[in-house]
Amino acid sequence: MKQSASRSTSKKNNPTSKAKKTISSQKATKTTGLKVGQNAPPFTLLDDSGQKVSLSDFKGKKVVLYFYPKDDTPGCTKEACAFRDGIDDLRDSRAVVLGISADSVESHKKFSTKYDLNFPLLSDVDKKALQAYGVWKEKSLYGRKFMGIERTTYVIDVEGKIAHIFPKVKVDAHLEDVLGELELLS
Repeated sequence: MKQSASRSTSKKNNPTSKAKKTISSQKATKTTGLKVGQNAPPFTLLDDSGQKVSLSDFKGKKVVLYFYPKDDTPGCTKEACAFRDGIDDLRDSRAVVLGISADSVESHKKFSTKYDLNFPLLSDVDKKALQAYGVWKEKSLYGRKFMGIERTTYVIDVEGKIAHIFPKVKVDAHLEDVLGELELLS
């Protein structure tokens, strides 16, 4: 067993060792896990219209801050459209919705226009907010490891504190889960 393990790592074109090098070079500063009750990390990012948006702009309001991997992909589209379709219920809960990914402002603009989204998408190409919220993580697909965004939603209360964290979100029924948490904050 030991021999075969050393043999596989000594191959010149070992894709696993290349993936490890790529991941190491992409890893950013280590973040500690955020917890309910902590202040939500501040950020200022550009939205899909190129305007600066800060978390502090929403002080006194509940914020549904959702992080998603990529514009115009099946799961991300389904999640965005669920928030779009549920916007009246979210507003009735006195909450605003903000979506964040590492996509560009232009990509967000196209995505928002294509699906008629009624809330801002924020561009974090530098991945500073992604890292601050601990959602920029090592992922694995078909045995290949890479860095990416773990679909996560934070519910932030009117005082700017984290009220609930939904890690590794499954898109189906997520809106209902978020609305349930918002109701508990009322």
